[in-house]
Parts: sequence; C-alpha cells; structure tokens
Amino acid sequence: VQLQASGGGMAQPGGSLRLSCTASGLTFNNRPVGWFRQAPGKEREIVSVFSRNGFTRNYADSVKGRFTISRDNAKATVYLQMNSLSLEDTAVYYCAVGKMGTISSETWNPSSYIYWGQGTLVTVSS
Repeated sequence: VQLQASGGGMAQPGGSLRLSCTASGLTFNNRPVGWFRQAPGKEREIVSVFSRNGFTRNYADSVKGRFTISRDNAKATVYLQMNSLSLEDTAVYYCAVGKMGTISSETWNPSSYIYWGQGTLVTVSS
C-alpha cells in the first residue's frame, strides 16, 4: 500500500494551496480518508476527514470555512483545498486512509486510520 501526497509548498498569508493524495495497492472505496498535520513542536492533529460513504465531512475548528476535503474514488485520490491560509497552518500534512467499513462516528478517531502518506510540507510565510 502506498499513499503519495503532493501539492505542498510555500504560500503567503491569505493564499491557497491544494493538496492531493493518491492511494495504490488497496481498495479505496468503503474507507474513510483524512488529512492530519503536525506543526513544529506540536503533536499531530486531525484537520479534516471524509467518511467512506461520502455523506460526512468533518473539519477541525481552526480550518472550518477555509479548507475543503474531497475525494475521487475512481482515482483513489483525496484532496484538501486550503484557502485563506494563515501562519498557523504551517505544518507537515499527512493523508491517511482508514479501515474498511469504518462507521461515520469513528471517522474522527485517529485510530481508525491505518495507512499513512509520507507527508507534504506546507509553509505559510510573508
């Protein structure tokens, strides 16, 4: 199983970036997907998750209204559109794919995610 993330880079405050993560070697459908991030000196935190059935998307309070998660099952890809970036969004972003059949109420539980990408660095700086 491989998760290949891309799209990180540098952006100015107020700018936008779009992260992508393509999975291979697993059945992508029927699994939740999510984005996590880890800022320097901080623990990894959930940013956004998307349930396996596509009905539920959840966001951390810090990114609500600015970030949008989406998925394309045909391409086995999950995206994170990040708008209105702030300095506090600087972090390494990780995509993750969860266990088959995870129920929606468990999509916010990090333990539900068993496959992880290598991380892509997002730096917001003026």
